[in-house]
Amino acid sequence: MNGAGHAKRESAFPRRGGHWQPLLPALDAGAITRAGAWLLGITGRKGDRIYRVRLLVQAGFALGCVALGIQFARFTRAAAVGDLPLPARPPGVEAFLPISGLMGLLDWIYQGTLNRVHPAATMLFVIVVAMALVARKSFCSWICPVGLLSESLARAGRRLFGRNFRPWKWIDVPLRGLKYLLLFFFLQAIFSMSDAALQSFIQSPYNRVADVKMGLFFVRLGPVGMWVLGILAVLSILVAGAWCRYLCPYGALLGIVSMFSPVKVHRNADACVDCGLCDKVCMARLPVASRARISSAECTGCLDCIATCPVDDALELKAARRWRLGIPAYALLILLLFLGGYSGARLGGLWQSGISDSEYSQRIRQIDRPEYGHPGS
Repeated sequence: MNGAGHAKRESAFPRRGGHWQPLLPALDAGAITRAGAWLLGITGRKGDRIYRVRLLVQAGFALGCVALGIQFARFTRAAAVGDLPLPARPPGVEAFLPISGLMGLLDWIYQGTLNRVHPAATMLFVIVVAMALVARKSFCSWICPVGLLSESLARAGRRLFGRNFRPWKWIDVPLRGLKYLLLFFFLQAIFSMSDAALQSFIQSPYNRVADVKMGLFFVRLGPVGMWVLGILAVLSILVAGAWCRYLCPYGALLGIVSMFSPVKVHRNADACVDCGLCDKVCMARLPVASRARISSAECTGCLDCIATCPVDDALELKAARRWRLGIPAYALLILLLFLGGYSGARLGGLWQSGISDSEYSQRIRQIDRPEYGHPGS
């Protein structure tokens, strides 16, 4: 161990993982308000620490998704009975249509104009990929509600069993490849379509109400679906991030893009005391304690490794290897990328669907007919 690594941090606040000084180096600790100190604090037990600001951002977006779901349920109920004009449809529900978003982007390139079927899905896809390019897979660990649910189940597992289980490497590596296989399957299917075939799919009865179909999948969840979701929930309790680690093709795509991000966690070997806590808390199970920097496609930018590190400057978030990025700045960057992209899409007229209330009402009342089945089935 290097003696320099034992230097304690000067702080005006109680030390809970102690990261005040590197987070806001330009400000005197006494000038930080209590509210700001609480917001930037670290919560959780020794092996389960998280920046409070990340938890609050996750919770805020999760509540937003709940609000979108309630509003969308009101819209579909009114449409099902033909109660025109319909309540406002929230375009944000198209965030759950990433495949439609990718198809919309490809069609945009082919046609030179964004189609009006699910424009928000396309814009959200572009925003999330741009976030991965700039700020790693921060969407997965800071915004995605499935990520929050996955982390919560993992924490429940640690409280129930004292730990999460880690499959042997010879099982873990091929299982991790499943999400890349799923990604390849979707990309191959989409990019092999001609521009005419792509346009035909986008304008198909199924795709025009794909948001409603997605909602009905969960509302009408059958025994098989319940078993699948139940098994995934149990796996997520036992193995941290089971869905995200092994099966999410969206996360696989973002991981590949994030490898080109200039933002990475860096380790200072001179300050590190080799406690290994960063390895233990990393949901992606990366060897943080033995690498100079983390460039892996599996890194989600959650920063739990930095939150847990007991030593000043041993782990830092840097952009392009030289510019230190504090946690407040990183959180602000993530919010600016997402909310800035969302605001730009709205102001640019690239957000609202062109499907009328009357068409939605008619199609929702016919949605169980054969023509509304998936065109590829």
